[in-house]
Amino acid sequence: MFNTKKLTIGKKTIEPPVYESVSRQNRFETLVKAYSNDLYRFAYWLCSNHSIADDLVQETFLRAWKALDKLEDEKKAKSWLITILRRENARRFERKRLDLVNIEDVVVEDKVNLSPDQSIETQQLHQAILNLDIDYREPLLLQTIGGYKTSEIAQLLKLNLNTVNTRLFRARDQLKRQLSKDRLPIHRITT
Repeated sequence: MFNTKKLTIGKKTIEPPVYESVSRQNRFETLVKAYSNDLYRFAYWLCSNHSIADDLVQETFLRAWKALDKLEDEKKAKSWLITILRRENARRFERKRLDLVNIEDVVVEDKVNLSPDQSIETQQLHQAILNLDIDYREPLLLQTIGGYKTSEIAQLLKLNLNTVNTRLFRARDQLKRQLSKDRLPIHRITT
């Protein structure tokens, strides 16, 4: 017998009917459908490489599948998956010694048709974000890309709320200073 109720995981609602007792497989498929795009965006911002971001998301879902029974509160699924993804990204550095790359040579691909000035501004903004220390970059990306509240970021990163607020303030301040040196209009990072 089908259940006509919507299945809600976190803030996302999946509408197809599911069985009364949701099987492990169905729970997992629902998680993948609900959060794969969000995880990919965050992974891409962490590594700036499409294939590595794909690998990180795959590894995240593999670990999530193995530990799915540990997820007790479905409302915390997104935070749980983001934590797994962050740990997978850290493992990437533990497993392999990466080749050093000059950060000035890295260009983030922009697929939107922009004017040359807008394209340069976007590249400068991406570069400035990449130049931030990871302690400042992570909370900023979680807030701007992931849409997390500061309290959720504090919980995800296992930090004090005041520490998160301070890091977000400092990240924006560093971006403003760096971009004002490059003469990029500051309104782009505050809006």
